[in-house]
Amino acid sequence: MSSTTYAIGVDYGTQSGRAVLVDLADGTEVADHVTPYPHHVIDEKLPGSGVRLGHDWALQHPGDYLEVLKRSVPAVMRESGVDPADVVGLGIDFTATTMLPVNEAGEALCLLPEYRDNPHSWVKLWKHHAAQEEANLINEIARKRGEKFLARYGGKTSSEWMIAKIWQILNEAPDIYEKADRFLEAADWVVLKMTGSFTRNSCTSGYKAIWHKQDGYPGNDFFKALDPRLEQLTETKLRGGILPLGSKAGELTEEMAAAMGLRPGIAVAVGNVDAHAAVPGVGVVEPGKLVMAMGTSVCHMLLGEKEIEVEGMCGVVEDGIIPGYLGYEAGQPAVGDIFEWFVEEAVPAYVKQAAGSEGIGVHEYLTRLASAYKPGQTGLLALDWWNGNRSVLVDTDLTGLLVGMTLLTKPEEIYRALLEAAAFGTRKIVDAFQDSGVPVIELYACGGLPQKNALLMQIYADVTNREIKVAASKQTPALGAAMFGAVAAGRANGGYDSIVDAARKMARVREESYKPIPEHVAVYDKLYGEYTKLHDYFGRGGNNVMKVLKSIKEDTASR
Repeated sequence: MSSTTYAIGVDYGTQSGRAVLVDLADGTEVADHVTPYPHHVIDEKLPGSGVRLGHDWALQHPGDYLEVLKRSVPAVMRESGVDPADVVGLGIDFTATTMLPVNEAGEALCLLPEYRDNPHSWVKLWKHHAAQEEANLINEIARKRGEKFLARYGGKTSSEWMIAKIWQILNEAPDIYEKADRFLEAADWVVLKMTGSFTRNSCTSGYKAIWHKQDGYPGNDFFKALDPRLEQLTETKLRGGILPLGSKAGELTEEMAAAMGLRPGIAVAVGNVDAHAAVPGVGVVEPGKLVMAMGTSVCHMLLGEKEIEVEGMCGVVEDGIIPGYLGYEAGQPAVGDIFEWFVEEAVPAYVKQAAGSEGIGVHEYLTRLASAYKPGQTGLLALDWWNGNRSVLVDTDLTGLLVGMTLLTKPEEIYRALLEAAAFGTRKIVDAFQDSGVPVIELYACGGLPQKNALLMQIYADVTNREIKVAASKQTPALGAAMFGAVAAGRANGGYDSIVDAARKMARVREESYKPIPEHVAVYDKLYGEYTKLHDYFGRGGNNVMKVLKSIKEDTASR
C-alpha cells in the first residue's frame, strides 16, 4: 500500500446511485460514476407481472442497488488508475425510509419467485405514501397514550417511515408480514450484501423507526395498542443491534470484492441517510449551521446541544448526525420534483422549441427569463405541496396551489413562483427552529440544485435573510459517506479516528456565497406573510378542500 489512501462513498438517490473515489488527505474527488436504476421508480405496475399499484405507491427493485456497486465502483477504479490496495474504506448513504422485507438468509422477498407478484414484497421507496392511514393512527394513538416519543418528531410521525410501512404490509398482505424474518432499511440491506454482516444504523433507526439512544423503541404495550399482532415487532422483525455512525459494519467479502474491483477485507461503514451524510461533507460539525441537501426533495439538518421540541421536525436524535450533538431533521418532500413536473407536464411547446433552438435545456431557459423579474413582479404565489408537506405540517394529503394567474401569465413567471414557493417552505422550517430555541445562523447548501440554479439560491438567501454557502463538491452525500468509510477504517489503517477529524481535512465549500439583498428581503417578507396565510388556511384545517378533492379522486378511481 502506498502512502496515499482512499475511500469510496456510494450515494443511493431516488433515480440513480453514484460512487465517488476520494483522496483521504484532502477530500479530492478523484473519480465519480453514476448508474441510473434500470427499473427506475416503480409507481404504476410491477416489473414482469404487470400487477397494478395503488395510489401513492412508490417501489424500487433491490437488484438495482447491487447494480450500482457492480457498475459504478469498478468504473471509478478504472478511471482513476488507483491501486485497489490503497482503498481502505467504503461507506454508503441512502434515501430513507426505503425499506424491504427479507427472509432468514437476508434475501429480499421480491427476488423470490413465490412472492414477486405481491407488491408488498418489494422495496418501499421513501416517497411511498400509501401508508398514510397507518401513520394517522400511529399519531392518534400515541397522542391519546401520551407517548413521549411523539414530541421528538414534532408531534407527528410520517407515512414515509418504517413503522407505518410495516403496519401497511401487515394490514394488506399479512402473509408477506409473516414470511418476513426482518424488515430492513435498504442501506442496511446493501451493507449486509457487501459484508455478510447484519447491522442496523443509528441514523435511520433514530429518525425513521422511532428508536432512541437512551430509551430504545417504544414499549410493546404501545405496539399492542396499535395492533395486537405488532406487540412483539421490535423483538422479532426489527431485532438486531444498532450501531452508531462511523462504526465498522464488517469487511468486504471476496465475492463482492471481485464484483466491485476492490480487495476483500476493506472496512465497510454502517449505512447512513443521504442528506445526513452531507453534513460533514460540507464541513459542518457544530451548531447554528443548517445544511440543506437539495435535489428532488430537500432535507434540512441542524445540530443542537439540547433536546427541544420543534413543530414538524422529522426527528431529533442524539449522535444522529455528528457525535456529541443532537441532530435535528426537517424537510420538504418535493422541490426539484416540482420544477421537473412543470417542465415535463405544463410547459407549452413553444418554450421547449425556443430552448432547443438555443441549444440549452428548458430549466436553463426558464431560469434566464425568470431572472429578469423582480421579487413580487409576477403577481403569483404558490404553496409547495405537490408531494404533500413534510415540515412543519407533516401531512402527505396536502396538494399544490398556485394563486394570482391571469390571461397574461407567462410560463417563466410560474416557474419563478415555484422557485419562491420552495424557498418559503424552507423559511417556514427555519422559523420553526429559530422560534423554538434552536438557533439558525447561516445556511449551507449541497446537492444538484445549488450547482445548477443560481437564481434559486439567491431567492433562498433573500427569503430566509441568511447567507448561504455552497458545497464545493457536486457529490456531497457521497463525500460524506466516504468520510464515514474512512472512520470505519481508522487512522491506523490510513483513515481517521473521528468524523470531526475527517471533516476538517476533507470538506470544502465554494469561496463565493449567496448573501441576502435588503430590498429583495423586504418584498419577500410581505409575500411570506401571504404565504403563511395560505399555508395555515389550507394546512391547519381552515379549508380541507385539498383532502376532499383527493378523497373524491380516490373514490372515483376505485369504482
